[in-house]
Parts: sequence; structure tokens; C-alpha cells
Amino acid sequence: MSIQLLELLMKRTGTGDAVSIRELAARANVPHGTIGNLLTGEQEGVLADAAHRIASAIGVDLLVLFVPIERAATIPRPRLAVTA
Repeated sequence: MSIQLLELLMKRTGTGDAVSIRELAARANVPHGTIGNLLTGEQEGVLADAAHRIASAIGVDLLVLFVPIERAATIPRPRLAVTA
């Protein structure tokens, strides 16, 4: 998952409307800093419940936006991940 995909999905959500960082954060019930940090790459993942809320707020399936990563994974981590 790339930061560019999150940006694209925020520009055109499942309803076709754009959503700002603060709007997405409010809809997903996460701090707006979390969304901002995901977009800048400062934060690479979120907990599963937050990932579900973010994906739902954008109107996409969780696996479209996030890739589940196990804690002991040996593969390189994607930019945005769901952490257990």
C-alpha cells in the first residue's frame, strides 16, 4: 500500500466525494495526526480497529488500503499496515 493510494482514495472516496485529513479522522474516530502521519510516512501502520474504521470511512475494503502484517514477519513492511 502506498501513501499515494491513500491520497487518491481521500480525493475520491466510495461516495465520490473528497475528504480532508480532519474529516477522515473525525469519521474514523482517530486523531487527525494519525492520518497526517500516515500521509507523510512518519507512521507506517495502525492497529486493526483503527484500520477498519479508516477504510470504512473512505468506503473501501480493509485490504484495499492496508496489508495485514504479523509482528514476527520477516518480509519488508509496506508503507501502511495493520498491526496486531
